[in-house]
Amino acid sequence: MPDIKSFMQIQYIFELTGTAFFAISGAVLANEKSKPDWFGATFIGFVTAIGGGSLRDMLLGSYPLVWIKDVSFIYAILIGIGISGLLYPYLTKLRKSLFLFDTLGIAMFSILGTEKALSLGVHPIVAAIMGMFSAIMGGVIRDTLTNEVPIIFRKEIYATACLAGTTLYLLMDYMGLERNISFFASGLLILVIRIVAVRYKLSIPQFIKD
Repeated sequence: MPDIKSFMQIQYIFELTGTAFFAISGAVLANEKSKPDWFGATFIGFVTAIGGGSLRDMLLGSYPLVWIKDVSFIYAILIGIGISGLLYPYLTKLRKSLFLFDTLGIAMFSILGTEKALSLGVHPIVAAIMGMFSAIMGGVIRDTLTNEVPIIFRKEIYATACLAGTTLYLLMDYMGLERNISFFASGLLILVIRIVAVRYKLSIPQFIKD
């Protein structure tokens, strides 16, 4: 069994990788919608990657923000932007792969965001919401800036999957289960819900039917 230090190092690498993938998704979508220059694509990729975590930290009063405290996250974003620019023709053909990476990203950041909120002493319900915000708000900002209907307003099960995962994490944590088991089980739940929902076109019932 790996020790806690090794696990945290692996988790840190996952965070940087997830940040890069979010930057790629932002830049690719920006190019599809508005054909921006390099600065515009970089800006969209940047807010996609750090928007959710920054909003969470500002709401919780946690400073400095992660990407300000650790410049490695900026490097990860720039690498993601570079990859999206150089490999754009190939990335547009890998929709399923990009979907999987995005889903892995929201699964991981949902739980990490929940853990950070709990560490700051907020109520567990607030922690679950902050975890969801961590995962989805960067994409919401991206969609808004590219004149796209934010994914949380579409019929796709997206934010709800994140909330289900954060809720499961809180329940497992309350039951005193080992942290790594809770982390992976909750992330896996988000992953499964997203894949099944997209595969079978599942959605939440409409708020008010015409």
